[in-house]
Amino acid sequence: MSETRVNSGATRDDGANVTTRRPTLADVATLAGVSTAAVSYVLNDGPRPVSAALRAKVLAAADELHYRPDRNARALRRPRKWRQLGLLVPDLTLPLYAALAGRLEIEARDHEHLTMIGNTGYDPDRELEFASAFTDVGIDGLIVVGAVNTPEISAVCRRARVPVAWVHNRRGTVDTPTPLVGADHVAAGRLAASHLVEVHGCRDIAFVGGFTATDVEYGDRETVAQRYEGFASVIDGTVIRTDLTPAGAYRAVGEHLRAVDTAPQALVVGTNGQAAAAMRAVTDAGPRVPGDVRIVGFDGGAANQFGQITLTSVMQPIDVIAARAIGDVLDPTEPDRATRAPMPVTLHRGESCGCTTFSEDEPGRE
Repeated sequence: MSETRVNSGATRDDGANVTTRRPTLADVATLAGVSTAAVSYVLNDGPRPVSAALRAKVLAAADELHYRPDRNARALRRPRKWRQLGLLVPDLTLPLYAALAGRLEIEARDHEHLTMIGNTGYDPDRELEFASAFTDVGIDGLIVVGAVNTPEISAVCRRARVPVAWVHNRRGTVDTPTPLVGADHVAAGRLAASHLVEVHGCRDIAFVGGFTATDVEYGDRETVAQRYEGFASVIDGTVIRTDLTPAGAYRAVGEHLRAVDTAPQALVVGTNGQAAAAMRAVTDAGPRVPGDVRIVGFDGGAANQFGQITLTSVMQPIDVIAARAIGDVLDPTEPDRATRAPMPVTLHRGESCGCTTFSEDEPGRE
């Protein structure tokens, strides 16, 4: 005859079969020799008082069994003020994504939602793993920034009946007509190039960035491709191809400058994460910024204002993007979503392009 007992969170069968299960409140009561109500009073600090001896006995039994309260069941027994949103971000070390995550968290909290964040590293498998785990724990909506596994995440959210908002850019297609919440990156590239041509008279401008699968495996090549499209609509410039890492930008720009007789008059750097590296590559090669080479980037943050040379940067409306994304995930039936256009961008003038004094942001032009 087999004997079954609860021990350290497992039910052991001394026969052929071995199964495990999570210890319950009733198991704690049995081991402590008290009622389940008494265990509940101890673990929940009420509503009735218990003696110190009974409390010690219950806690000792709970420790022996490695008992953990069922948080989902506990949540169902009390009024629920805070709900949960999942947020997937490619790289929280990059200023743009950090700014988006911070603003999204504030917007969610204003709507009584807590935010669980997954840092995906542009890895499609990790992105899907986070999406599946978040829907399993019962999130009320998912926000995906810079998605690289759009079709599978879309399918996971559809099966779980979890609304999803796509922010900044996405790779692949969705199975429902869900709009993208983001800025007009084509207009951003056009604005960067136009500023150098029209304000500074540049005719020899190179674009720094990678936007094909050959150039970039892990990175936001879709956004860079759109920015290059806008750039190319203004000027037929050289492309200095990189893998979208700072080291890649430093290496590629340095190699280009060593291979040409004369440095280009200006660079448009496709991502914020590469702007400082490109600038350093120029100065290490000998030319001065902005005296010899003018530089315009994208998505420069507040911290950039204290650099040795402030970066002229095309900026996205982070606050507006975050508010709209939260609105989409909390109210996925909003009627204007299908006809929504990308959001306008502005140019913040710094010193890297030769605008030596700060001025009002220059709006994007169509």
